[in-house]
Amino acid sequence: MYARDAGPDAPHWRDLPPGDQVGVAVESFRMLADPTRLRIMWLLSGGEYDVTTLAAAVGIARPAVSQHLAKLRLAGLVSTRRDGRRALYRVRGGHVRRMLSEAMETAHHQVSGMPDHD
Repeated sequence: MYARDAGPDAPHWRDLPPGDQVGVAVESFRMLADPTRLRIMWLLSGGEYDVTTLAAAVGIARPAVSQHLAKLRLAGLVSTRRDGRRALYRVRGGHVRRMLSEAMETAHHQVSGMPDHD
């Protein structure tokens, strides 16, 4: 068990979250269910990238990367800032980075046959 799972600040696992919160979470998971978007998000967790650099890194066309980024922005997972004429993208906050990290660690455990943490 992680320290954050116990104590006075622990989530109330027995209380269902509000519907609007569930809706946002479902939309976030839906956006991450695409392999290309997950790879883009993984890169953006480590720093800022422009569309051209992301397209080269994931091996798809710039217009496709732009479409993925637009969806991720609408879902609130990615933020952008201007640097002259370039738009730089990054993951929006630590919660999103930790969610990605946990998802990839879970996948690593499943693929490698490692036991889960309690």
